[in-house]
Amino acid sequence: MSATYETAHLMNTILTLYYLEELTQADIAARLGLSVPKVNRILQDARRQGLVEITIKTPFQHLFDLEGRLKSIFGLRDVIVIPPLIEGASSALYPAMFHTLGQAGASFLLEHLRDGDIIAVGGGMAVNSVVEVIESPRPFDVQVVPVLGATQGRVTTDVNYLASRLAERLGGRVYQLHAPAFADTREQRDAIENMGPVKEILNIARQATVAVLGVGTVDYETSRFVQFTALSPDDMKRIAEDYHGVGEVSAYVYDVAGRPCAPEYAGRVVGLTLDELMRVPYRIGVAATAAKSLAIYGALRGGFLHALITDEVAARGAIELFEREFRPQW
Repeated sequence: MSATYETAHLMNTILTLYYLEELTQADIAARLGLSVPKVNRILQDARRQGLVEITIKTPFQHLFDLEGRLKSIFGLRDVIVIPPLIEGASSALYPAMFHTLGQAGASFLLEHLRDGDIIAVGGGMAVNSVVEVIESPRPFDVQVVPVLGATQGRVTTDVNYLASRLAERLGGRVYQLHAPAFADTREQRDAIENMGPVKEILNIARQATVAVLGVGTVDYETSRFVQFTALSPDDMKRIAEDYHGVGEVSAYVYDVAGRPCAPEYAGRVVGLTLDELMRVPYRIGVAATAAKSLAIYGALRGGFLHALITDEVAARGAIELFEREFRPQW
């Protein structure tokens, strides 16, 4: 009998006893008359040779697999995928529907927050869901600042309100940007941003170490971009059809490849420029539901986010869009 066969047989016996019969290495060594270090070495050799395959089947493994795929495809640092939110729910159900998303985002933010951080906050229902549920275990020495101007009358798009609530819940300090999110002209935007109080707040925002951002669509009926800008349906149609816009982050519109588009509208945003936003060291995006899949996909293609908190439907939608665009045609 060859030495190779004997070695393989011994390795198979040890693997069977260890992985299937769940004996300890000490028990295996005693049964086979070997030393514990030798049993350990054979187990390690088997792993290195690819003779052992370990399959993990936790209750939500399919969600964890989606997280891994999103990281791999889009180069994200971190991803959290929760079970799917309710599609087509009425507006009355939105707070409850987004509660789970908010909890996931809040836990994630607390895990990554450090004293001394400056947090730039965007608007949107998903960001609001994070702010409303976050419960800090201790006061954080942080500063919270809006990433752009505010829209009065709607909590989810009033970034001053969201910044104040987040700072209150974290025990930090808040700065408010008393300016509209969107000016009528580029010249008006420049004049507003050159005002002393506005310039001071924007300079603080430019030092942000973390950004918490929503990912919006550009649908003329439902988009928060309409709420920020009060654009007409014709304007929104032009953004979608002429510029091929599919989504927005911090009121900056991009196409399906993540390329910034609609520059005449971008030039009217009162807040951090897109280049300045991209210099924030850690940008967390929070968005979910199938309606956001395309916008999320474009944002990921554009590299606007380092981390994504989303749900299963949106995650699958983004992956399917990638596969449809890049899968080889045989």
